[in-house]
Amino acid sequence: MGERIKKLKETRIHREGTDELLYSLFIIIAVAVILWRCFDTPIPFIIFTTIFGAAWLMMLNFYRCPIRYFNSDTEKAVVAPADGKIVVIEETEENEYFHDRRLMISIFMSPLNVHANWFPVDGKVKFVKHFNGNYHKAWLPKASEENEHADIMIETPDGHSVLVRQIAGAMARRIVTYAKSEEECYIDEHLGFIKLGSRVDVYLPLGSEAKVKMRQPTIGDQTIIAKLP
Repeated sequence: MGERIKKLKETRIHREGTDELLYSLFIIIAVAVILWRCFDTPIPFIIFTTIFGAAWLMMLNFYRCPIRYFNSDTEKAVVAPADGKIVVIEETEENEYFHDRRLMISIFMSPLNVHANWFPVDGKVKFVKHFNGNYHKAWLPKASEENEHADIMIETPDGHSVLVRQIAGAMARRIVTYAKSEEECYIDEHLGFIKLGSRVDVYLPLGSEAKVKMRQPTIGDQTIIAKLP
Protein backbone atom coordinates (compact mmCIF):
# COMPACT_ATOMS: atom_id res chain seq x y z
CA MET A 1 0.00 0.00 0.00
CA GLY A 2 2.81 2.40 0.91
CA GLU A 3 4.51 1.81 -2.44
CA ARG A 4 1.25 2.50 -4.29
CA ILE A 5 0.71 5.78 -2.42
CA LYS A 6 4.28 6.74 -3.31
CA LYS A 7 3.61 6.09 -7.01
CA LEU A 8 0.46 8.21 -6.88
CA LYS A 9 2.60 11.17 -5.85
CA GLU A 10 5.24 10.63 -8.54
CA THR A 11 5.36 12.91 -11.54
CA ARG A 12 7.42 12.52 -14.69
CA ILE A 13 7.91 14.64 -17.79
CA HIS A 14 5.68 13.60 -20.68
CA ARG A 15 7.57 12.22 -23.67
CA GLU A 16 5.89 14.81 -25.93
CA GLY A 17 7.86 17.56 -24.20
CA THR A 18 11.27 15.98 -23.58
CA ASP A 19 13.00 17.30 -26.71
CA GLU A 20 11.44 20.76 -26.51
CA LEU A 21 12.44 21.18 -22.88
CA LEU A 22 16.02 20.03 -23.45
CA TYR A 23 16.61 22.12 -26.57
CA SER A 24 15.02 25.25 -25.13
CA LEU A 25 17.02 24.90 -21.90
CA PHE A 26 20.24 24.59 -23.89
CA ILE A 27 19.40 27.76 -25.87
CA ILE A 28 18.49 29.71 -22.72
CA ILE A 29 21.74 28.72 -21.01
CA ALA A 30 23.80 29.57 -24.12
CA VAL A 31 22.22 33.02 -24.51
CA ALA A 32 22.52 33.69 -20.78
CA VAL A 33 26.26 32.91 -20.88
CA ILE A 34 26.75 35.24 -23.85
CA LEU A 35 24.89 38.08 -22.10
CA TRP A 36 26.90 37.55 -18.92
CA ARG A 37 30.21 37.72 -20.76
CA CYS A 38 29.45 40.43 -23.31
CA PHE A 39 28.00 43.17 -21.09
CA ASP A 40 29.66 45.05 -18.28
CA THR A 41 26.33 45.33 -16.45
CA PRO A 42 24.37 42.23 -15.32
CA ILE A 43 21.03 43.87 -16.16
CA PRO A 44 20.56 42.20 -19.62
CA PHE A 45 21.47 38.83 -18.09
CA ILE A 46 19.02 39.30 -15.21
CA ILE A 47 16.16 40.43 -17.45
CA PHE A 48 16.70 37.60 -19.93
CA THR A 49 17.05 34.82 -17.35
CA THR A 50 14.04 36.08 -15.38
CA ILE A 51 11.70 36.20 -18.38
CA PHE A 52 12.84 33.10 -20.22
CA GLY A 53 13.52 31.13 -17.05
CA ALA A 54 9.91 31.72 -15.96
CA ALA A 55 8.68 30.73 -19.43
CA TRP A 56 10.72 27.52 -19.30
CA LEU A 57 9.32 26.66 -15.87
CA MET A 58 5.80 27.14 -17.29
CA MET A 59 6.67 24.71 -20.08
CA LEU A 60 7.99 22.26 -17.50
CA ASN A 61 4.72 22.55 -15.58
CA PHE A 62 2.73 22.07 -18.78
CA TYR A 63 4.55 18.86 -19.74
CA ARG A 64 4.38 17.24 -16.32
CA CYS A 65 2.73 13.84 -16.38
CA PRO A 66 1.56 12.48 -13.01
CA ILE A 67 1.61 8.72 -12.50
CA ARG A 68 -1.94 7.88 -11.45
CA TYR A 69 -4.01 4.80 -10.70
CA PHE A 70 -7.80 4.62 -10.46
CA ASN A 71 -8.43 2.71 -7.25
CA SER A 72 -12.24 2.28 -7.43
CA ASP A 73 -14.48 -0.19 -9.26
CA THR A 74 -14.35 0.50 -13.01
CA GLU A 75 -17.66 -1.24 -13.81
CA LYS A 76 -19.97 1.32 -15.45
CA ALA A 77 -17.62 4.11 -14.34
CA VAL A 78 -16.73 6.95 -16.70
CA VAL A 79 -13.57 8.62 -15.44
CA ALA A 80 -12.37 12.11 -16.38
CA PRO A 81 -10.06 11.81 -19.41
CA ALA A 82 -8.28 15.06 -18.50
CA ASP A 83 -7.44 17.58 -15.83
CA GLY A 84 -9.46 20.79 -16.10
CA LYS A 85 -12.98 21.95 -15.36
CA ILE A 86 -16.43 20.92 -16.54
CA VAL A 87 -17.80 23.37 -19.14
CA VAL A 88 -20.67 21.33 -20.65
CA ILE A 89 -23.18 18.84 -19.25
CA GLU A 90 -26.07 18.49 -21.65
CA GLU A 91 -28.11 16.22 -23.87
CA THR A 92 -27.23 16.88 -27.50
CA GLU A 93 -28.01 15.51 -30.95
CA GLU A 94 -24.94 13.65 -32.23
CA ASN A 95 -25.36 13.19 -35.99
CA GLU A 96 -21.84 12.21 -37.02
CA TYR A 97 -21.90 8.62 -35.70
CA PHE A 98 -24.89 7.87 -33.47
CA HIS A 99 -27.65 9.88 -35.17
CA ASP A 100 -29.47 10.18 -31.88
CA ARG A 101 -29.29 12.07 -28.60
CA ARG A 102 -26.35 11.62 -26.25
CA LEU A 103 -25.22 12.99 -22.92
CA MET A 104 -22.18 15.17 -23.59
CA ILE A 105 -19.74 16.09 -20.83
CA SER A 106 -16.89 18.44 -21.74
CA ILE A 107 -13.68 19.28 -19.88
CA PHE A 108 -11.71 22.44 -20.68
CA MET A 109 -7.95 22.38 -20.08
CA SER A 110 -6.12 25.66 -19.52
CA PRO A 111 -2.40 25.98 -20.34
CA LEU A 112 -1.69 25.42 -16.64
CA ASN A 113 -3.35 21.99 -16.54
CA VAL A 114 -1.75 18.61 -17.15
CA HIS A 115 -2.44 17.91 -20.84
CA ALA A 116 -2.09 14.15 -20.89
CA ASN A 117 -5.38 12.39 -21.72
CA TRP A 118 -6.56 9.07 -20.28
CA PHE A 119 -9.13 6.53 -21.49
CA PRO A 120 -12.40 7.26 -19.63
CA VAL A 121 -13.69 3.66 -19.77
CA ASP A 122 -12.46 0.10 -20.17
CA GLY A 123 -13.26 -1.47 -23.53
CA LYS A 124 -12.13 -1.85 -27.11
CA VAL A 125 -11.25 0.95 -29.53
CA LYS A 126 -13.50 0.65 -32.56
CA PHE A 127 -11.91 3.44 -34.62
CA VAL A 128 -9.77 6.58 -34.45
CA LYS A 129 -10.33 9.51 -36.83
CA HIS A 130 -8.55 12.85 -37.15
CA PHE A 131 -10.16 15.97 -38.63
CA ASN A 132 -8.47 19.23 -39.62
CA GLY A 133 -10.31 22.41 -38.72
CA ASN A 134 -10.28 25.84 -37.12
CA TYR A 135 -8.83 27.00 -33.82
CA HIS A 136 -11.70 28.68 -32.03
CA LYS A 137 -11.44 29.13 -28.29
CA ALA A 138 -11.88 25.64 -26.87
CA TRP A 139 -14.73 26.48 -24.48
CA LEU A 140 -17.01 27.75 -27.27
CA PRO A 141 -19.82 25.34 -28.32
CA LYS A 142 -18.80 25.44 -32.01
CA ALA A 143 -15.29 24.26 -31.13
CA SER A 144 -16.55 20.69 -30.71
CA GLU A 145 -17.37 20.35 -34.42
CA GLU A 146 -15.43 23.11 -36.18
CA ASN A 147 -12.01 22.91 -34.51
CA GLU A 148 -9.30 20.43 -35.38
CA HIS A 149 -10.17 17.28 -33.43
CA ALA A 150 -9.64 13.56 -33.09
CA ASP A 151 -12.50 11.11 -32.45
CA ILE A 152 -12.00 7.85 -30.58
CA MET A 153 -14.93 5.41 -30.40
CA ILE A 154 -14.81 2.87 -27.56
CA GLU A 155 -17.11 -0.10 -26.97
CA THR A 156 -17.37 -1.07 -23.30
CA PRO A 157 -17.64 -4.69 -22.05
CA ASP A 158 -21.39 -4.05 -21.55
CA GLY A 159 -21.82 -3.05 -25.18
CA HIS A 160 -22.11 0.71 -24.68
CA SER A 161 -20.51 2.98 -27.27
CA VAL A 162 -18.57 5.93 -25.84
CA LEU A 163 -17.14 8.66 -28.07
CA VAL A 164 -14.14 10.65 -26.86
CA ARG A 165 -13.22 13.80 -28.80
CA GLN A 166 -9.88 15.56 -28.36
CA ILE A 167 -10.26 19.18 -29.47
CA ALA A 168 -7.57 21.73 -30.29
CA GLY A 169 -8.08 25.22 -28.88
CA ALA A 170 -7.05 28.75 -29.87
CA MET A 171 -3.47 28.07 -28.79
CA ALA A 172 -3.23 24.33 -29.36
CA ARG A 173 -1.64 23.28 -32.63
CA ARG A 174 -1.03 19.60 -32.12
CA ILE A 175 -3.25 16.70 -31.08
CA VAL A 176 -1.49 13.41 -30.36
CA THR A 177 -3.60 10.24 -30.15
CA TYR A 178 -2.12 6.97 -28.92
CA ALA A 179 -5.34 4.96 -29.23
CA LYS A 180 -5.30 2.37 -32.02
CA SER A 181 -8.27 0.76 -33.76
CA GLU A 182 -9.24 -2.72 -32.57
CA GLU A 183 -6.98 -2.56 -29.50
CA GLU A 184 -8.17 -3.16 -25.95
CA CYS A 185 -8.10 -0.05 -23.77
CA TYR A 186 -8.27 0.47 -20.04
CA ILE A 187 -8.72 3.21 -17.48
CA ASP A 188 -5.20 4.22 -16.26
CA GLU A 189 -3.82 4.10 -19.84
CA HIS A 190 -2.97 7.24 -21.79
CA LEU A 191 -5.27 7.99 -24.70
CA GLY A 192 -3.17 10.88 -26.00
CA PHE A 193 -1.89 14.41 -25.42
CA ILE A 194 -2.97 17.89 -26.53
CA LYS A 195 -0.50 20.76 -26.56
CA LEU A 196 -1.62 24.03 -24.89
CA GLY A 197 -5.22 25.11 -24.18
CA SER A 198 -7.74 22.53 -25.35
CA ARG A 199 -10.78 20.45 -24.52
CA VAL A 200 -12.05 16.86 -24.35
CA ASP A 201 -15.70 15.91 -25.01
CA VAL A 202 -17.20 12.59 -23.93
CA TYR A 203 -20.46 11.41 -25.54
CA LEU A 204 -22.40 8.88 -23.46
CA PRO A 205 -25.63 6.92 -24.03
CA LEU A 206 -28.82 8.44 -22.63
CA GLY A 207 -29.56 7.05 -19.20
CA SER A 208 -25.99 7.71 -18.08
CA GLU A 209 -25.90 9.60 -14.79
CA ALA A 210 -23.65 12.66 -14.58
CA LYS A 211 -21.61 12.70 -11.37
CA VAL A 212 -20.14 16.19 -11.79
CA LYS A 213 -21.44 19.76 -11.87
CA MET A 214 -20.71 22.74 -14.09
CA ARG A 215 -17.37 24.46 -13.40
CA GLN A 216 -16.28 21.56 -11.19
CA PRO A 217 -12.54 20.83 -11.38
CA THR A 218 -11.58 17.38 -12.62
CA ILE A 219 -8.49 15.23 -12.15
CA GLY A 220 -7.70 12.98 -15.09
CA ASP A 221 -7.97 9.25 -14.34
CA GLN A 222 -9.36 10.07 -10.86
CA THR A 223 -12.65 11.98 -11.01
CA ILE A 224 -15.75 9.93 -11.86
CA ILE A 225 -17.73 12.12 -14.25
CA ALA A 226 -20.62 9.70 -14.95
CA LYS A 227 -22.09 6.24 -14.52
CA LEU A 228 -23.22 4.26 -17.56
CA PRO A 229 -26.76 2.81 -17.65
